[in-house]
Amino acid sequence: MSYLKGLLGRAERKNGWQLAERIGESTPGGAQYLLGRAKWNTDAVREVLRLHLVQQLGTRDAVLVVDETGFVKKGEQSASVQRQYSGTAGRIESIQIGGLCYAGHGGGAVIDCELYMLRV
Repeated sequence: MSYLKGLLGRAERKNGWQLAERIGESTPGGAQYLLGRAKWNTDAVREVLRLHLVQQLGTRDAVLVVDETGFVKKGEQSASVQRQYSGTAGRIESIQIGGLCYAGHGGGAVIDCELYMLRV
């Protein structure tokens, strides 16, 4: 839960060191273990995040936002990257498409972390 709160926090950058500092850890080792080596249930984590968002941001007029924004990616380490037209870049680039977000008056956050393989 600390890691999720760190991601939802107001840290300018969300890298390991800034998140560790935000959640009161002296090093990013715990978060790195969680993300790289720990065994956990992604559906359960998504549900905890959803509940936290509803509690913190929930209002009757909150909305679910489906956004097909393409994120330009360089290199070969990101999953589901394809060369295709990106309105964001204005040309054909290697991009990822994302996301499903929850937005209310208190703020917003990405709530769906699934990778959807797109073919164009």
